[in-house]
Amino acid sequence: MRWVLSSIAALSLAVPSPALAAAGTSAPVPPCDAATGPYQRELEREVGLPVDGRQSPADCEAIRSLQQRLGIRPADGHASLRTYRFVLADRIRRDPAERRGCPARSYRVTCVDLTRQILWTQTGRKLVFAPVPVRSGRDGLETRRGWHRVYWKSRDHFSSLYRVPMPFAQFFDGGQALHGTRSDLFSSGSGGCVNLALGDAERLYGLLKKDDHLFIWGTKPGTGG
Repeated sequence: MRWVLSSIAALSLAVPSPALAAAGTSAPVPPCDAATGPYQRELEREVGLPVDGRQSPADCEAIRSLQQRLGIRPADGHASLRTYRFVLADRIRRDPAERRGCPARSYRVTCVDLTRQILWTQTGRKLVFAPVPVRSGRDGLETRRGWHRVYWKSRDHFSSLYRVPMPFAQFFDGGQALHGTRSDLFSSGSGGCVNLALGDAERLYGLLKKDDHLFIWGTKPGTGG
């Protein structure tokens, strides 16, 4: 009887269960077939492939790998504005020279580059809040440039003017504020505020204090400045 039980145990170890077999099987990677995107040339340059502005299978695979490395969803190989903005944020994070325009001060400064639509915070030249994509004011309602200070914080603010929630709002100039949104950051523009993804807005809300400095410069593409 002992021999039979030992044999059964050995057999159970030798033959994997269907669940384990399935877990070890990798799903086939779908072909990368995204069409040419609006930021094709910029991303071809980024991945080091010939810059011709036309999507190729090699371009698609390289852009998809880039998206996967940066955690961009969907990782489909399409040269979209979303992908381009995350690539810019990563470049600014890695290369101090890309933080041009942001004043280096002994105190904390949150910088908003309207041209590249990227925000970050630094003390001196040291990053204390890594660059993230944002959405600033649309044409005619542009985010105001120059030096500002956070003068009021409201965690669960609701706009009486636009009738929309403004979570993690940090006001810096009249009704203009840094705040979170569930809307698409990569289309249109705000009513003048600097919009962030909700998670980014919450982290920035926890970092900044009243009277913290902001510096805003540049021109959002498609606006008169």
